[in-house]
Amino acid sequence: MKQKQRRKKRIIARVCNSIGVILLCIVILLCIPATVPRFFGYQIYDVISGSMEPEIPTGSLVYVKEIEPARVQKGEIIAFYSAADTGAVITHRVVKNQIVSGRFVTKGDANKAEDIQPVEYDMLIGKVTLSIPVLGRILSALVTVPGKAVAAGIVVLAALLHITAGRLWENE
Repeated sequence: MKQKQRRKKRIIARVCNSIGVILLCIVILLCIPATVPRFFGYQIYDVISGSMEPEIPTGSLVYVKEIEPARVQKGEIIAFYSAADTGAVITHRVVKNQIVSGRFVTKGDANKAEDIQPVEYDMLIGKVTLSIPVLGRILSALVTVPGKAVAAGIVVLAALLHITAGRLWENE
């Protein structure tokens, strides 16, 4: 009988430990795309409009690397601050790089016409080097108060599962 109980405790301990590890890995894996690239000079933004669809869908996470404005080529996608004082970041494709006047003509892929106002060089944030669909939406949810509470709850649950597993192994 004792043998059966020990076996059952070991199975429960392994399951608790495994679930805890999986939960911690999920939290860590969700944090990596939002943190590690910043150490390499990338800025990260989530896309909230469909102006660049289908190339960059709404809810994508885009990685932007600083670039010298004169080096930006026609057809590349750039991120820039809007001309309005809203602080909004826009991600559009370069139609023309007007080096002499120091500005870009841009257009969203889903838009029929070029943007009304050219983008001044000093509004450039950088060139979009990577976009990951859906991840922007997930990370935007995680930075809210409820999202942080859920992430913290998952970490606490994982720790409790690990402690439970340890106690089950001790009591054999």
